[in-house]
Amino acid sequence: MRDAVGSFVGWPSDLIFPDAETPTRPTHKVGKGISRRIESVASQKEVPGRKLKSAAKDIPTTSGTKSQIMMHLEKMVDESDIMHGAIRSIDFDEGVFGAAHFEIIAKEDMQQLFEHDELGIAVIHTYIWYMYVTLMRGTELCNRFNFIAASRINATLITKNPTSVKNDLVDRFKAAGDNTTPSLYFLPFNSGNGGHWVLVAMDLSRLIVYYLDSLSGDWSKYPSMKKTVDAAIIKFRSKKNYRNRKDITWVRVQCPQQNNSVDCGFFVLRFMRDIIALNRIDIPKMYFEEYKSYSRAHLDEMKDELCQFIVDQRII
Repeated sequence: MRDAVGSFVGWPSDLIFPDAETPTRPTHKVGKGISRRIESVASQKEVPGRKLKSAAKDIPTTSGTKSQIMMHLEKMVDESDIMHGAIRSIDFDEGVFGAAHFEIIAKEDMQQLFEHDELGIAVIHTYIWYMYVTLMRGTELCNRFNFIAASRINATLITKNPTSVKNDLVDRFKAAGDNTTPSLYFLPFNSGNGGHWVLVAMDLSRLIVYYLDSLSGDWSKYPSMKKTVDAAIIKFRSKKNYRNRKDITWVRVQCPQQNNSVDCGFFVLRFMRDIIALNRIDIPKMYFEEYKSYSRAHLDEMKDELCQFIVDQRII
């Protein structure tokens, strides 16, 4: 993690990654800066979610230069103390991850967004917060879709303490209710091996786990992850006295594939966005007809959404 020289920041345990292969930020040392804790504007009142675009035909098929909102935010960042090592600590709505959570935003996180670079946890989590506020909060979608913090469940933590990770998963399941009706838990999972992101979507009521990977292969690449997820589901159901009428079924979804080495994080976010926008608990094995592939414009659209959200939330 970075040093916050000249300031005091209360670091939560779920943001501490002791292993170099964990999806942390680059290990650049920052200069002096005052950490400013920002209160979430959106958290001050409940508002209904609004619909995102749900059809690929609404999205341009080519990408051009940076949008006006991105250039506006980039200028704000350039003129802020973030460029001199300051950070922002942002409170998330408790509904996002089922418990209190705050995220640290710094210069390198914004650069990932502006330069279309590999995404770290801060950007992944902030876009999840955007989806929760914009599409879900105040609607019945909160009963259908749940998010699991990537900082608590990843390959490095599973290797070090699989029992603790399993128990964290069980606690997350319990926070959302009885899970007797179909719903999905989204886990953006980082492999810890070069920082590759995949999406694991769990339906506890039907004992189905969907695996979406923008590169070839399936869950067999991460056997410890599968073992931990299965164990957590079984433990949760046993605590609730649900009878496991069948084995847990894992489904490899034939989802859009990336064509470079940096887009996996963007694809994972787009997978979640599409599923929520379409309000689909059952993910077709051949993915959705509306989204057979992603152009760069599909990913640029998400970046613009996040830029606008960061401006609206007064994070910078």
